Amino acid sequence: MRTNELRRKPPACRGGKSVATLRKVPSRNTVALIAFLVAVLDQLSKWWAVTALDDKTIEIVWKLQFHLTSNTGFAFSTGQGLGPILGVVALGVVVVLWKIRTRFSGPASTLALGLILGGASGNLLDRAFRVPGWGRGAVVDFVDLQFWPVFNLADAAIVVGVIVLSLRIWIEQREGDNRA
Repeated sequence: MRTNELRRKPPACRGGKSVATLRKVPSRNTVALIAFLVAVLDQLSKWWAVTALDDKTIEIVWKLQFHLTSNTGFAFSTGQGLGPILGVVALGVVVVLWKIRTRFSGPASTLALGLILGGASGNLLDRAFRVPGWGRGAVVDFVDLQFWPVFNLADAAIVVGVIVLSLRIWIEQREGDNRA
């Protein structure tokens, strides 16, 4: 095989439209709307949990129950007491994701970015405003599967968003490899 056949040309040099003009960049307004809705639903569900689950557990089905807990750490309650640091890290993640959103394409990426940003914002609101005070607040968790750490809607949105975004990036990379 000749050397020039092995060399990859940039999309703009391949003729026709470039990959950048063919992809649909996530709309700023759509991502913001999804993030806002996720954060509002998360805060409403936490408000309900705090008022309804004060000292009781509600069994839903099989292993699923609602049980009120709080978390001053991060995943799986590790890093207890690192609230201020985690708040700054979460804020940094939100800012970075918002700035790089144009690097992603398609409706799946738009949804995933909105879920991640909304979930991070929902938990960030807890850290900022819940007791014991500014920057030291505990995240409210209440969804208990009994075989997994207790979580909330923001956590679920972040996990689903990361999975969808990871799959979308993997698919785009595979499509790029097949075009070359």
